[in-house]
Amino acid sequence: MTPVLAMPVLAIPDRFFLDVVLFTISLFSTMIDPIVKQGVVTPLADPRDKALARTVRPRRIDEYVGQSAVRAQMEVFIEAAKRRGEALDHVLIFGPPGLGKTTLAHVVSNELGANFRQTSGPVLERPGDLAALLTNLEPRDVLFIDEMHRLNPVVEEILYPAMEDFQLDIMIGEGPAARSIKLDLPPFTLVGATTRAGLLTSPLRDRFGIVQRLEFYHVHELTTIIERSAGILDIHVARDGARELARRSRGTPRIANRLLRRVRDYAEIKAEGRISEEVAREALTLLDVDVAGFDVMDQKLLLTILQKFDGGPVGVDSLAAAIGEERGTIEDVVEPYLIQQGFLQRTPRGRMATRNTWLHFGFAPPEGKTNETPHQMDLLP
Repeated sequence: MTPVLAMPVLAIPDRFFLDVVLFTISLFSTMIDPIVKQGVVTPLADPRDKALARTVRPRRIDEYVGQSAVRAQMEVFIEAAKRRGEALDHVLIFGPPGLGKTTLAHVVSNELGANFRQTSGPVLERPGDLAALLTNLEPRDVLFIDEMHRLNPVVEEILYPAMEDFQLDIMIGEGPAARSIKLDLPPFTLVGATTRAGLLTSPLRDRFGIVQRLEFYHVHELTTIIERSAGILDIHVARDGARELARRSRGTPRIANRLLRRVRDYAEIKAEGRISEEVAREALTLLDVDVAGFDVMDQKLLLTILQKFDGGPVGVDSLAAAIGEERGTIEDVVEPYLIQQGFLQRTPRGRMATRNTWLHFGFAPPEGKTNETPHQMDLLP
């Protein structure tokens, strides 16, 4: 396992120095708009990310990089459904943002040779919204619903018989004269995606025959993704330059492609359009992305735990109030990578900084304060 890069251990600085660091980060974060505030390495998508995804998105399963276990399983399930001439079982895909849930849904549709219909949980406000979609499906179509955990409970109730029996219950009329009729639906495949599988109700979750979890990507996989995207976009990137971008992409393809775009801008102005390892480092330094892939928000969260809460433990609500961020953003966007890489622990008493955290910021870990560092996922090959 590749060791975590860390700054030399220094004596713990006084409170004044830490206050200055935190104040600078806080001041910087309040001077920029909410989208930029999340930083260039946020896994949340913006419209430009979606436009780029449509350009570089793989269409077939053999073009889909990473997630080898998921890919192997889906190949078998898809081929079996095609040979039987049946609709594929309903598929639930979950995992942190930016790992390719929508891309995998598109790949499934392409491999099945089926039409692809897309919507999201918050858009389906009324049962009629879902009914309109379902009644316009053709046999073996793929219906993709993103953010499944945000479905209206009333809409979710309509979805149950549609998934299980391919039937739609419709109420006609009002009051005592109202009656229910059943409409037959063509066999279809529902592909649901969510970043918070734990918020799905058991009845909904149990109706998915195939459940796939997407994991963070390794550096060599992200390097391949960056080189593929660079080829499609006609960007000149050296192998070592692609690897440097991959190392700081937090195991997330969406971030890797975003960094590629931003570093391309720098290279066109400063390096004749060619991205080498040195050019990548210079550009990422300019973008405030450090050697561990941390941006301003990550640094603010970790330094707050170190300085204001003496390394923790601290409850997530207290932490959210201290850094002026929403709890959901911390749990879904910031924390997953920090936990995977061993910089943050979730304990019954709250969040705690690990030994790696103190070392990364150049501080000596106080004796007996940090717990043993949890298993660190090796994103470096």
